[in-house]
Amino acid sequence: MAVGSPAAASAVELKFGQVGVASASLRDVDPRVLLAELALRIAAAPNLFQRAPLILDLSRLPDLPDAEQTRALLDAARSAGMLPVGLSYGTAENEQLAQMLNLPLFAKFRIAPEPAGAAATQPPAQPQAPLVSAAAGTGLHHAKPVRSGQQVYARSRDLTIAAAVGSGAEVIADGSIHIYGRLSGRALAGAQGDTAARIYCQDFQAELVSIAGHYRVLEDVPANLRGQAVQAWLDGERLVMERL
Repeated sequence: MAVGSPAAASAVELKFGQVGVASASLRDVDPRVLLAELALRIAAAPNLFQRAPLILDLSRLPDLPDAEQTRALLDAARSAGMLPVGLSYGTAENEQLAQMLNLPLFAKFRIAPEPAGAAATQPPAQPQAPLVSAAAGTGLHHAKPVRSGQQVYARSRDLTIAAAVGSGAEVIADGSIHIYGRLSGRALAGAQGDTAARIYCQDFQAELVSIAGHYRVLEDVPANLRGQAVQAWLDGERLVMERL
């Protein structure tokens, strides 16, 4: 049985970025709307969104807010429990606004690709020994468990994990992700925007799954999929899941 993602909010579309940064795409400049929307998301998944870094994407607004309006939006995000780190949407006017607010401007909210054939393992947020994976064919194969605080990233290719992904761990691929074990952490496929990417796992307990920025958290997943072999993919703007 396929399960659709929750209905998108009319004023705020919140997506989870491939490097652990959330992006809130605004359709309303009312800070009360932003506060209410973010508070709901944080209440649903506090371990994921509480004190998470946040980028405000202004590209869907009919008019760019002024500095005072933007400060109110930033304050609303902080009040909700998230930590704004910059603005998104690369225009000259937006760059000027970011400079006025002393914030960075993320003109393209994606990881820059490496040369073809390069494989990478991203460093975790806290100091850890780097993970080493062996390339197998055109994909990246990782044979050892991915433990809490560790991160594996397959640039420009699929990722295969032949072990478990622990709670607090993160696996990322520009293509699809295949996990032959329990997925208790986060899996982010299509990190460069590939909407055809999929996620497969043998034992679904994920904190979060994301494809091309569209995400689901465990609290949004029906109980009958937990602990099961599951696949996830995008159907238009919906992230859907079903048992394998």
